[in-house]
Amino acid sequence: MSNWPNSDDNLFSSSLASYLDRKILILLRDGREFLGTFRSFDQYANIVLEGTLERIMVGNLFCDIPLGLYIIRGENVMLIGERESDEKELPPHMTCVSVAEIRKAQKEELKGSTTRKMDFLDFD
Repeated sequence: MSNWPNSDDNLFSSSLASYLDRKILILLRDGREFLGTFRSFDQYANIVLEGTLERIMVGNLFCDIPLGLYIIRGENVMLIGERESDEKELPPHMTCVSVAEIRKAQKEELKGSTTRKMDFLDFD
């Protein structure tokens, strides 16, 4: 830790403060995406979002699942970005589906990726 008034911790806090009360997108280390209004943070970069949606995308399908008030641990955050507007953000070829449909698509994608990873095994 530096004794300088503008240490890395202060710079990080001031950059997060610039997002307060703005609509943001957060990408986590596990690949999940959250959209919401940035309401608060602490010294560990834990974040409070209001009106949170989890956006799940599988191929050309997507679903925004409402979560409400949501806390994200700072250690899981990979990327934070401000959203320009509430207008359509996704390309026109993306189709909005229900939660049940996106969960089914996730399972099918997982099955397919697992099968592809096992292709090197010759069971014949």
